[in-house]
Amino acid sequence: MTPCVERLDPKSTGDVVSVLNVGFVGTDEYARTIAKKSDSRDVDSYAHKETIEGESRVLSILRPLKHPDSIRPLLSVLNVSRVGLIEVTKIDAALGECLVAFGCAGIERGIALINPEEGGWVDPEQVRMLLPQAGLDWEILEELPEPHEVREALFGMSEAESADRPLVVPLDQHFNVQGIGTVGIGYVQSGTIKKHDEVEELPGRNPATVRSLQVMDDDVEQANSGDRVGIAFRGMKEGALAKGSLIVHKGSDSVTAHTTSRGSLSKAPFQKRDLSVGDVVHASVDMQFRVGRIEEIAGEIIRINWDSPLLVRGDGESRVILVQLDALPMRIIGSLSNPSPA
Repeated sequence: MTPCVERLDPKSTGDVVSVLNVGFVGTDEYARTIAKKSDSRDVDSYAHKETIEGESRVLSILRPLKHPDSIRPLLSVLNVSRVGLIEVTKIDAALGECLVAFGCAGIERGIALINPEEGGWVDPEQVRMLLPQAGLDWEILEELPEPHEVREALFGMSEAESADRPLVVPLDQHFNVQGIGTVGIGYVQSGTIKKHDEVEELPGRNPATVRSLQVMDDDVEQANSGDRVGIAFRGMKEGALAKGSLIVHKGSDSVTAHTTSRGSLSKAPFQKRDLSVGDVVHASVDMQFRVGRIEEIAGEIIRINWDSPLLVRGDGESRVILVQLDALPMRIIGSLSNPSPA
């Protein structure tokens, strides 16, 4: 994921900006018509910022790389996206897996743009059939609209989120900065984080204080839901942070660490494989990617033992996507509904 930290000494404060993270599957060429490319690692990041009637808003386009060869970047994007955008250049197994992944991630709002490869053709009726089968009730556009029309349509799909929800920031990068100390980077999934907040790292419950924050290369007093934030910590134990660590407010009980989870499996559309006791699965949620083994199956209820703790939010917002990496062409097994520690 894209780093956003160049300096973390607070010298200025940015305005509060509304950010919409959009999961995009399609070409780099089309993404560049919507937003300016900012970085490329396992995910291409693009941003478009505008001010309407004195209020700033940002469209953050996240494009996973290496799919279908690798599914992890796609899952990482789905972990933080609120809206979907798919450029349908052809209909194949990779498109089907992407549609199912968006559906299992619970991304209910989105747009499918039909834009065939040069010399190719895409049947709009087939796309109209595939989307609802994958659990998606998205808008389908047969002709490419102007970029500003796409941006406005995506902004129109955003929903305000309450700042009163518990703070959850999954980290996907961490490092040390000379003169600053330990820095973690991730997306604010819910709540608000402010300078000087007392926080904890999970699952280790390592305490620290927020020294400073940075969003889009600006030093800020607070970061809100949707922001990609750089957090400089004071007092964080050396070696405490890892990819998939969650940052919560000190003493918060909003997240539970599962060594074993029990829940209802919502099987993915088009998935023909049935799970069996002893099968190895991977879980993706809040930038975590955990390996587990199925210990029990009773109808739709399954129990999975994890090789390391799986952190699950207690507000029901954690959408745990289960995959099997060898289950080609459909690696998405489904989602685990209402998981509880077993």
